[in-house]
Parts: sequence; C-alpha cells; structure tokens
Amino acid sequence: MKIVIVGCGRVGSTLAENLDAAGHDVIIFDIKTAAFDRLPETFKGSAIRGDGTDEEVLRRNGAEGADIFLSLTEGDNRNVMAAQVATEKLGVAEVIAKINDPVRANAYAELGIATLCRTNLMVEAVSEYLDLPMQTGPGIEAPPNPGIEHPHPTAAPPVVHVGHSGREGSPATSASHAAEHDATHANTPPATPARKRTLGLRRWGS
Repeated sequence: MKIVIVGCGRVGSTLAENLDAAGHDVIIFDIKTAAFDRLPETFKGSAIRGDGTDEEVLRRNGAEGADIFLSLTEGDNRNVMAAQVATEKLGVAEVIAKINDPVRANAYAELGIATLCRTNLMVEAVSEYLDLPMQTGPGIEAPPNPGIEHPHPTAAPPVVHVGHSGREGSPATSASHAAEHDATHANTPPATPARKRTLGLRRWGS
C-alpha cells in the first residue's frame, strides 16, 4: 500500500519505519529536515521536506490517490487541514488526523474526520494500569458520517455532545491557533526530497 505520513516526530517516524519494513510504499513529510534524523539509515521510503497541509506539495510528491494518509504533527490545526486536503482534494480513502484535544477530536470525528487522540489513549493506559475506572473518550474515533463536508479548522463548528464525559463543548479554534499556524509556515522552504534510504525493523518506539 501507499501510505503518506505528515509529521516525522516520534510517532510519525516510528510508524514510517515499521510500515516501510513491512513492505509498504511510505512517503513522509516534515517542514524540518532535522526531523528525518529519526528515520533509520535503512529507510527505503521518501522523506520530503515540505508543508503537508499544502495540496500542491502533496500532489507533486506522490500523495494523490494514496491508500492511507496519517496526519501526525504536533498541531491540531495542521493535522485537520492536512486531513481535509487528503480527503477532499487527493482522493485518499483512509485518513486519520491526530487531535490532542479530546473535545475537538470528538467533534471532528462527528463532522467526518477520523481522529486519533493521544490524550484519551494515555488516560486509558493509566486507568488500566492502576485498575481505576476513568471516564474518557476513544483513542481512535471513526466518523459516524464519513464523506460529509469537513469544516475548516479555523472556523467554529457547531457545539457537539462529548459522549463519555457528558459535557458539551465546541472545537472552535481561537485566532491565536490560526496565527500559530501562519507563523509556523510563513517561511517554510519549498518541498525538496530530504533523502531516500532503506529500512530494517526495530522495536516500536514511544
């Protein structure tokens, strides 16, 4: 399968390494060349320095029509933007966006984007280890209505009900979040192949 990963942090690089070792065609994007140092020398996929929220950058570097698209940067806004592009512009069927805020993760799942919530996963792990029941949402939440129009992450989506907590909240993004995204990418260099290397399987990192 062709698998595209946006964000070469600890999670993205570990997934890239293991998926590559399993024989998949992996393309990983990051705006920082140094991020690719996390990949092993044996990585056979493509490591591309560029903005994974930019449709043209993704298209030029082979992301169109991928089987799986994983948006795993540290910014919730960037992950939702990249997921939107993959779903609506590039024809990717299986898209997952990492959203650290549980309220927003639930909201965007209800609005059509599959979400991975690290916060929920960690709370669940602590709960199981200590054998102390805790209320938390799912670690990965599939959209109940896939294919519906996705909201722009800087727009305020409707208020939604968060299942396990019984609270209501809105994943509305503040102007500061939008400004953070703009500032992050204002001087982003053009996408260039950082390197192509080949991979051997190592133990799953954290």
